[in-house]
Amino acid sequence: MRSSYKESDVIFLLKDITGMVQPQPTEEREKEIQAGRHYCEMLPIEYVPTPKYMETYREALRHDAKPTAKAVGTLADKIMQKKGERVVLVSLARAGTPIGILLKHFLRQNYHLDVPHYSISIIRGRGIDRNAMKFLLGKYRPKDLLFVDGWVGKGAILKELQKEISAYPGVSPELAVLADPANVTELCGTHEDILIPSSCLNCTVSGLVSRTFLRGDIIGENDFHGAVYYGELEHADLSYHFIEAIEKEFSFQKGTGEGLPAGRGGKETAEKLGMDERSPQKDLGIDEVKQIAREFGITDINLVKPGIGETTRVLLRRVPWKVLVRQDCKNDKSLAHILRLAEEKNVPVAYYPLKHYKSCGIIKKLADA
Repeated sequence: MRSSYKESDVIFLLKDITGMVQPQPTEEREKEIQAGRHYCEMLPIEYVPTPKYMETYREALRHDAKPTAKAVGTLADKIMQKKGERVVLVSLARAGTPIGILLKHFLRQNYHLDVPHYSISIIRGRGIDRNAMKFLLGKYRPKDLLFVDGWVGKGAILKELQKEISAYPGVSPELAVLADPANVTELCGTHEDILIPSSCLNCTVSGLVSRTFLRGDIIGENDFHGAVYYGELEHADLSYHFIEAIEKEFSFQKGTGEGLPAGRGGKETAEKLGMDERSPQKDLGIDEVKQIAREFGITDINLVKPGIGETTRVLLRRVPWKVLVRQDCKNDKSLAHILRLAEEKNVPVAYYPLKHYKSCGIIKKLADA
């Protein structure tokens, strides 16, 4: 699979289907999705940012590079403590890919390790790419594989991963993410709903690669899942601009270059690394999502997309009905791009007593679907 990333940073285990699928307008795709067609059988026309939105993105990068870099460092240290130096990063395309690259760079600079990094597809309702898993397990020990994504919204992909990985003995179903406001994984940089600036854009901050695609007439039995390379957008590619902006904010702890001793854990390690010890599984974001769905009369929970990253996705590639913003976040700079997109698309913004999340996007139910 082609991408604008260096192969030394990531190897995409994807089939290049450039020119084989006609991207569809957002409204057309939304009608088909709500009529029962799976989203992975179509590709969206990529949102072309307005100059004003790009100003907002650049401001988000200035404002949120430091907390993003801190989350990368915290997560990298947790990974070393949990998995050790033979870890193989397997990012979930495409939101996980830039995060995997950042982790790879951090581990190289702070732990002097050059860990392998691959990017593979997992699709809600269709599962993980089994041919990609077969490839990885032909090269590496099952226990060394670690799945990486950008953030957790309500935990749908984590649930999909847990279900799928049960078929692979020895492979951990854990998901390492920068932000886990849903409170479902210990392997996170933070449980806060932070803005990861790469969520603000689509392919132009993801190696010019589309979201992943799976349809029987194009993806054969022995093929990897597919993706498109948007070569026509090379002039607007910011993939390494994003990576470098976050890397400038990396801070390294003296003495961690040898890694953390295997088996050390618990409170002592958490205190040493400044980890958030909020325990997963007790106070879950999904409970808040269900409450939002009840309050707004939404019967399909998949139409409720909580968290900054998921709200941004709703505005960029779905048909939004409403955006909820936490009441104390009216002037929060990490939500500026969301408010800009909502204004551009005439989507109403309501201030709501969110608990786990700073924002939540709700997809419009299309009556004529």
